[in-house]
Amino acid sequence: MTQAGENRNDDKQALRREVLARRDALDPRYRYEASLRAAGQAETVITLPRGAMVAGYWPIRSEIDPRPLLSNWRTQGARLCLPVVIDRETIAFREFLPDADLVPTGFGTMGPDEDAPLAEPAIMLMPLAGFDERGHRLGYGAGHYDRALARFSAQGLQPLLIGMAFDCQEVAYVPNEPHDIALHRILTESGLRIFHQD
Repeated sequence: MTQAGENRNDDKQALRREVLARRDALDPRYRYEASLRAAGQAETVITLPRGAMVAGYWPIRSEIDPRPLLSNWRTQGARLCLPVVIDRETIAFREFLPDADLVPTGFGTMGPDEDAPLAEPAIMLMPLAGFDERGHRLGYGAGHYDRALARFSAQGLQPLLIGMAFDCQEVAYVPNEPHDIALHRILTESGLRIFHQD
């Protein structure tokens, strides 16, 4: 790795620590209420095609909770899937059927077991550490979503990418590289922000 690449990684690590400390400091009651507000905001501005496959995530640590929104969308006819860790490098998405049991799927999260069919989401709700006003996402550093998106792109798939976060996770600038894929939207307790049209 070049010196510039090492410096960029160090910058990202420091930024990640800073923003996650802010998120962790939020009162649990605030996080709960903010998750409900974000779900309410999304319902007023996002119209899903009936039967659309939506990738959510099962929250870990202090992440904003997408489950209220996912539940609302399921009621409106959306199909749901969740990420599962296949190996150290790879996540895939398995359909989350209404009566499915969830199992530990890596990194402290939960998802459908290996009997659930693999899915290709048209819309992805993405967890993140931070984001900036350009729509660049600061992940957790493992690159799982980056590789999944590259795989989808190679198959000709271009899902709508909606990051979910608390307002306090916005930063001035997320260092990015040419291969990084920006979010199309960010959903927080304050509402939905659109970064570029599709």
